[in-house]
Amino acid sequence: MINKLTYILSFCALSFGIAPVVDAQVKQPAKKTTKPAKTTTVKNKPAATKLGEAAAAKAKQDTTKKGGQSSANNNTNPGGSLSEEIVVTTVYKPVLADAVKIRRNPNLDDTQPYKAPLSYNALLDKRLEQNSQIRQLEAIKMPAERDSIMANNFVRAGLGSLKTTFGEAYFNNGADEALQLGAYLKHFGQQGSALPKQNESRSEIGVFGKSITEKNTLTGRINYLRRDNYFYGYDNTLVNAPIDPTKQHFNTLSGEGELARNYQDSDRAFTYAVKLNGYMFNNAFSAKENNVVLTGYVNQTINQFYAGLSASMDIASQKDVNYALNNSFLRLNPYLKFQGDNYKIDAGVNIVKEFGFSQRFSIFPAVKLEYQVIPDYVRLFAEAKGDINRTSLRYLSELNPYLGQNIGIKNSVDKLDVTIGLKGRIVAGLGFKAAIFRNSISDLPLFVSNVQQVATPQAIPAGNNRFAVIYDTGRSRVTGFNGDLDYKASDNVDIFGRVEFRDYKLNTQAQAWNLPKFKLTAGTTLHITNKVDVNGSLLFRGSTKDVVGNSQIVTLKSFADLNGGVSYKATKQISVFVQANNILNSNYQTYMYYPNYGFNIFGGVGFTF
Repeated sequence: MINKLTYILSFCALSFGIAPVVDAQVKQPAKKTTKPAKTTTVKNKPAATKLGEAAAAKAKQDTTKKGGQSSANNNTNPGGSLSEEIVVTTVYKPVLADAVKIRRNPNLDDTQPYKAPLSYNALLDKRLEQNSQIRQLEAIKMPAERDSIMANNFVRAGLGSLKTTFGEAYFNNGADEALQLGAYLKHFGQQGSALPKQNESRSEIGVFGKSITEKNTLTGRINYLRRDNYFYGYDNTLVNAPIDPTKQHFNTLSGEGELARNYQDSDRAFTYAVKLNGYMFNNAFSAKENNVVLTGYVNQTINQFYAGLSASMDIASQKDVNYALNNSFLRLNPYLKFQGDNYKIDAGVNIVKEFGFSQRFSIFPAVKLEYQVIPDYVRLFAEAKGDINRTSLRYLSELNPYLGQNIGIKNSVDKLDVTIGLKGRIVAGLGFKAAIFRNSISDLPLFVSNVQQVATPQAIPAGNNRFAVIYDTGRSRVTGFNGDLDYKASDNVDIFGRVEFRDYKLNTQAQAWNLPKFKLTAGTTLHITNKVDVNGSLLFRGSTKDVVGNSQIVTLKSFADLNGGVSYKATKQISVFVQANNILNSNYQTYMYYPNYGFNIFGGVGFTF
């Protein structure tokens, strides 16, 4: 069986061109005879390749080294005994099938890549980045949407009930951080139907400019304001003839210019500012008032310590039929400020010198304190101050346009105003300020009715009410509370409100004439969509007292005035609006015999370009 297997393996090896080695051993005690190996050499073999010759030479060398221990033969006698070892060496003959062993031809193309010579003349100025950390992404500025690009100019006009005329226009040079120039126009007029000549109008025009340089900022403006109304308030019990109210108007030409040092991000900043402003005022009769104020201040900052001085020269002249006065002031306010992380202290004095018809020299405290009770939420503040207030014809006419002639002039004195309160925010977007105060005032001015009992040579009809100004001589005390609340949930919702309480303790007058003890103002602005905006306002004023003929006390009832409006942006340039005033149609009087206008609605069109 073994001999058959050896024969089969030898035949297979010879078939594939491999020279097998057969080692046959006979288990006989006979003496083994070894015959020298016979080597067969093939000469002149042109078909043998170098590869075949190398293989044959290797096979011959291996066989010779074995010294006859291995044999290779093509014929084996399985039945007989092998007494000698035969070595057969055959030259390797390669066939075509062996060519698959060379699977790739050599690349004979001589291609040597070109390497440019190195040059160190132009080095890149590039910062070495640290790759050990994740690189922060640079913020990319979002392109402005076409609808969000601000337009330079805006014009709006409208008409409505009560012969309402409305118009406003704004013009400017556009977005320029260094130079801003512009102008504006405003007009509003209406005519009531309850009483003859229940008319009023207000027109204003102004120009302004602002220039920002490297170190300073220069601003300026010029305004002209005209207000028109009639003395339509009459006591009907004294009117015996058809009423022809007299017309009143007020003209104010004002201007202002300021030079200020720009903000400096330094612990030792030196800042200064100079401001010049003034106005010329007159009415339809003989009242005139001119005022020029020159103000300046210097301030030196050393870390969290501030020291400075502010001063002003306030020169004014007031004139009417019965008087011509020089009513001027010189003010000095030296101060020191300390500011830390949780506190802020302002300590100074207010020095006032009156010259003109009044000659007084006064020194008042000017102290403020702020302390952070709850970080980032609640701050406690307190203030104590004093000053002298000019009785201004312009200011009085803005409060009450139904003043008569020859208003008495007497400057009031805030001897000591003390305020303490809290301010801050409750939650994000909800801010508040609440304060209680006690003011000590000398010569508090008050409006009182002055009903003409009989016609005068100055053509004042009988029964016509033109207000006068009286003063509570001595010291008056006013105690009260002010509260402000502002809720701005987002850019689309803004709700605000203010409440005021007053308690008057007067020295010579029985009541604080025409001064309410309670007042509430509130409003809202809602941005519903990109096209629709809604606004609203509410005024609630408590009752007031007035006196007629120094003895008859009259009560003016409290009232509420609710206003609201809607605007719609039809296109990018065109918008429409509707505004309604006194929606509750309240028949109230701000001043005696001068009822306000009832329900009024008007609307119009706006254009942006």
